[in-house]
Amino acid sequence: MATLTVPPTPFSPHDDAIHLYKAFKGFGCDTAAVINILAHRDATQRAHIQHEFQRMYSEDILKRLSSELSGKLETAVLLWMHDPAGRDAIILKQALTKDFINLEAVTDVICSRTPSQIQTVKQIYHSTFGTYLEKDIEIQASGDHEKILLALISKPRYEGMEVDRDMAAKDAKELYKAGEKKLGTDEKVFVHIFSERSKAHLVAINSFYHDMYGGSLKKAIKSETSGLFKRALLTILQCAENPAKYFAKVLNKAMKGLGTDDTTLIRVIVTRTEIDMQYIKAEYHKKYKKTLNDAVKSETSGNYQTFLLSLLGPNH
Repeated sequence: MATLTVPPTPFSPHDDAIHLYKAFKGFGCDTAAVINILAHRDATQRAHIQHEFQRMYSEDILKRLSSELSGKLETAVLLWMHDPAGRDAIILKQALTKDFINLEAVTDVICSRTPSQIQTVKQIYHSTFGTYLEKDIEIQASGDHEKILLALISKPRYEGMEVDRDMAAKDAKELYKAGEKKLGTDEKVFVHIFSERSKAHLVAINSFYHDMYGGSLKKAIKSETSGLFKRALLTILQCAENPAKYFAKVLNKAMKGLGTDDTTLIRVIVTRTEIDMQYIKAEYHKKYKKTLNDAVKSETSGNYQTFLLSLLGPNH
């Protein structure tokens, strides 16, 4: 469920290209006009605009946007211009690049996407950057965290809703034996189950775990694992149960305390706007007793703020 509000007038990539070209012309850029157009176009429309701009002015609109905008606004708008898979590939490449290593971002993206989304991203990653996603993960990640990421991107998983309840109960037992029941943790079991089971199956395991052992699987993960490996497991589990609630938490954490984690704020808002932003907004309001729009408003300013709020849509 997207939040994107597309203007009521019929969409014309030709007109949009002209208006954008005008906004770029002269001294300084009419940023408000740029935001007004691009923040209200969906992925297909943005691709048409890109194509039309190239055809009419023999210029790549992404390069032009990069030279006309700056700072956080530039980062957000350029990410927004890509389709979801291309965008994920860019986020992963940036987060796996030597001077900008951000393994939290890598974990969030890989552990929250569906297996088929991951396969598409892998292909785009390779064709765009000439290197394999697996290779870059092997260079930058380590230990059990590396193992779970590589397992997630290499193993096909079932994406349907059917669940083998006997198998789910058996998995719950395996996880208990590998974690809370023993001294130390058998991480291999966690990697195996969390990277090979479908979302619906993980939800069933979670419920069996609770019924059989009285505690929650989430608590077990928190006490039995640590660091980025723990983050990966929790992300997989929470996104299986309720992705909107998970992303509401990530957004809240990015805006909490002193200073704002703009990289995370941009990543989540831009990547979820066309997927489930209405649900994220509802979960945010339910949990933190304020609207996501108000939170973003208090943490950002200027054109950057205008752009993010345009993506979020009406402040309900």
